[in-house]
Amino acid sequence: MYEGVHARPDGESTVARQALTAAEYGYSGIVVRNHGDQPCDADYGEIAETYGIDVVDGVEVRAEDPSRASGFVGNYREDKTVVSVHGGDTQLNRFAVEQPAVDVLAHPMDGGDFNHVLAKEAARNGVRVEFSLARVLREQGGTRVRAIQDLRKLREMVETYDVPYVVSADPTSHLQLRAPRDLRAVGDVIGFSAEQVEDGLREWGRLAERNRERQSDRYVEPGVRLGEYDDGSE
Repeated sequence: MYEGVHARPDGESTVARQALTAAEYGYSGIVVRNHGDQPCDADYGEIAETYGIDVVDGVEVRAEDPSRASGFVGNYREDKTVVSVHGGDTQLNRFAVEQPAVDVLAHPMDGGDFNHVLAKEAARNGVRVEFSLARVLREQGGTRVRAIQDLRKLREMVETYDVPYVVSADPTSHLQLRAPRDLRAVGDVIGFSAEQVEDGLREWGRLAERNRERQSDRYVEPGVRLGEYDDGSE
């Protein structure tokens, strides 16, 4: 299972500290998804080797409007393994789910909405929507209640229209990381099965594996590699 994190300077902890804590909690990897205007220059390969955990180079595109977001997605797609869009704004939510180049629509319910039209588009284009547990974990009172209501609505859309998804605590510090068992417990309280939470955590890793394969020099198109026949034989 993987977690999608924000590291310094976008977060409070370094990539190394996030990786160490994630490894201690039993994760196989982390996706470093700093916002595009807060890039991280850490040596991911060295950190991965040091702590025995996969460290994936990602980005979370944050833009004022869809036209700017489109330019950023195009710029990052070739260089970053996992490309997500900072959602919450209804227009940006719509933009993200209509773009096959986008891997993840991050926290779509934080200030915006996600309806059946967007769900159908996300399913058609293979855009994962994020079940962000951040507000449930770190807010109180009415804000937490609304966050739970939003997640339940999003879950209904995902289940009804078979939308791919990821799950995350959206940590900006190693202190905000939670072990998979803790996220399963939170999910159970708000109506998610343990299998749903685990599958959402694993999806980060599946995305990374797929996209790394596509970035390979041998990749031509799904099912076709240079030096291979269509059936996969040499």
